Amino acid sequence: MQHSLKWCLTLLLTHCLMTPFFAISQGDAITIYLRDDVYHDYSRFLAGKTPDQINDFSGKFIRRDVVDMIIAQQAMHLGGFNKRFDYQVGKVNFRNTKLLEQGELLISFDTYWYQDAKLLSEEVLISDPVIRKGEYFAGIYAAEENHAVFKLQHLSDFNELTSVSTPRWRTDWRTLAQLPLKKLIREDEWLSQVRMVSMQWVDFMLMPLMPAINNHYELENITLKAIPKVLMLLDDSRHFVVSKLHPEGYRAFAALQKGLKIMREQGAIERAYRQAGFIPELTDQLIINLPLTRKLVQNSSLK
Repeated sequence: MQHSLKWCLTLLLTHCLMTPFFAISQGDAITIYLRDDVYHDYSRFLAGKTPDQINDFSGKFIRRDVVDMIIAQQAMHLGGFNKRFDYQVGKVNFRNTKLLEQGELLISFDTYWYQDAKLLSEEVLISDPVIRKGEYFAGIYAAEENHAVFKLQHLSDFNELTSVSTPRWRTDWRTLAQLPLKKLIREDEWLSQVRMVSMQWVDFMLMPLMPAINNHYELENITLKAIPKVLMLLDDSRHFVVSKLHPEGYRAFAALQKGLKIMREQGAIERAYRQAGFIPELTDQLIINLPLTRKLVQNSSLK
């Protein structure tokens, strides 16, 4: 009896933790599939708050996909979409794209590069950009013991280095393919990429900046570190995608677009990504691949 009671309470607590925010739902909950590590950091960052209560995006557990997730929900709420979300957490990755195409997933809370999103345009609706072209800079992450990577200062230094990514992320792959690398290795699973770099089977990978934790990425026994003051421009914009086939797709998209417009006019979107450090203040950093992409547009176009 005691064991059964504990089991029931555990189920109830889990359901509460996985049920977000905006008070009372209208109708049944909408299932959203999330990677477990994203949901874990999202929950720790909220620390009991609801997404609509967040106006400071700095902190230890912030990451780009957590910012995406909060902005999407804030925008949809502003636009009048108040459905309750039921998070299903697991080791999902590219499976989400199939679920969007089939109408089984309403929205990806993890934004897509425009180059990836437009290939799905028959099945999904593409939002206005949340990170605009020219605003996104990635860090070059490697195992701390891989000293050759941390000596990078010039494009020619890539000649003796290897990297890993997947052509499924077209912007990342194209950016790396432009470099004079010794070898670019394909691996479609992100966690496998991280492990390959950690084991020094591959020299480095591109990952979002994480200034709140000094650009150190840690997962279980894996530790990667970004080269200090060296950035890579990923010259594309990032967007939310909403399934056309989901029963709530068009209504959710209209609300999302309305909310994003309000937030953009208020400066809330850029402020969030700047507070989180994903749109960095470009002071003494070296944008190492700039000659291969284009000259940065001056600050006026980034505001």
